[in-house]
Amino acid sequence: MTAAHILVVDDEADIRTTISDILEDEGYAVSVAADAASARLEVGRARPDLILLDVWMPDVDGITLLREWAREGAPRCPVVILSGHGTVETAVEATRLGAVDFVEKPLSLAKLLRTVEKALDKAPEPRRPAPRTLLPKRLAPGGRSPLMQALRAQAATVAQRHEPVLIVGEPGSGRTVVARYLHDLAGGGQRPFVTLVGASVPEENAAALLFGSRLGEDPQPGAFSQAAGGTLFLRDLQDLSSGAQRLLAGALEQGGYVPLGQSVPVPLQLRVIGSLATEGASPVRPELLASLAELELRVPPLRDRHEDVPELLRYAADRFVDEDGLAFRRFGLAAQNRLRHYPWPGNVRELTNLVRRLLVAGGPEEISLVELEKQLVSVTGLVEPLVKQDLLSLPLREAREKFERAYLIQQLALSGGRVGLLAKRVGMERTHLYRKLRALGVDFRQITEEE
Repeated sequence: MTAAHILVVDDEADIRTTISDILEDEGYAVSVAADAASARLEVGRARPDLILLDVWMPDVDGITLLREWAREGAPRCPVVILSGHGTVETAVEATRLGAVDFVEKPLSLAKLLRTVEKALDKAPEPRRPAPRTLLPKRLAPGGRSPLMQALRAQAATVAQRHEPVLIVGEPGSGRTVVARYLHDLAGGGQRPFVTLVGASVPEENAAALLFGSRLGEDPQPGAFSQAAGGTLFLRDLQDLSSGAQRLLAGALEQGGYVPLGQSVPVPLQLRVIGSLATEGASPVRPELLASLAELELRVPPLRDRHEDVPELLRYAADRFVDEDGLAFRRFGLAAQNRLRHYPWPGNVRELTNLVRRLLVAGGPEEISLVELEKQLVSVTGLVEPLVKQDLLSLPLREAREKFERAYLIQQLALSGGRVGLLAKRVGMERTHLYRKLRALGVDFRQITEEE
């Protein structure tokens, strides 16, 4: 059986390319059209099994083209409408004209592929490729914010070097993802990537775990030899014992190590990447930090790149649908807006866990604000300390402003964007509170309007 042929009609070249690449990876035959005129030609030439049709196009809009096809009895295949400005009226009109489904932009990969499969089942002669995984493994830290674009660019530069690297960031911010990304950028491929968690290296056994042991009849390889030719990732350096830190610093400074029971040094033939949590005073030995921090990458907390939240939500949902077989669900606009203004004390890890809980719980395809609030309330007692900055190093006025801004942003998020409820929570008269929010640059209007 030949693969189903899908026509993608969209005036945005990036979207056409993205959808085409995704569908071709899934085994479909794909053709594209940038406008209604090209779409008419493709329908007459190739007779597609399914059409993905954008609403807004420069010559003739998708609804008008769909109305034209309905009048002419063409194209005799299912049509799915794509729109970044979806409304109930558009969906109703598209359905009346024969469209079998309606997908909003930005597109969710799992939603798109599920819609394509359902639409092809409605074709006169259903044709689909052999099943494949829905979601490719993410190779790069996600997010289109300027902060993440800068981080990826810096990582690409660092990957060309051979010195040790220190990755600094808050717990849950994605330091391990960045370490993997560096490994891949440096041509990691099939080379080993060995992770050693700081808390898993006890003081009394540190030398054997790090350098290996040649004592007895069964030599035991250590982390350095296991990672030879690849990368050794030392996660959470702050949790390493003082003795283990001393051994690591010595090996990095000397460029080699001596396994237990051996007298000949083994040269380091690997890259060492360390990660350090930014909270509190660092208990890491200065000489170890000096060896690692020649090249340093800082991972921004999620609260500083709130524009990345919708993309991360979609990616997490797609991942759990693909890897764990959970039913697909998407976040409604109100829920997404709520999470864009949530302080995310647990960063990306907290976001991922939240998405999983909501998918496991099941329910309607769209996750509502009401359902989301119940999940957020259930974990408010588990949040980490509010203020991450070292306020004692700042002048009094600046420290007070930083605290007040961080305090009110989190309280506003916990109040669901409702300033009236916020006033009650913080014990302030509403007029004075509005004045304070404006003075601190806290944008409460967008939250209130969406709610």
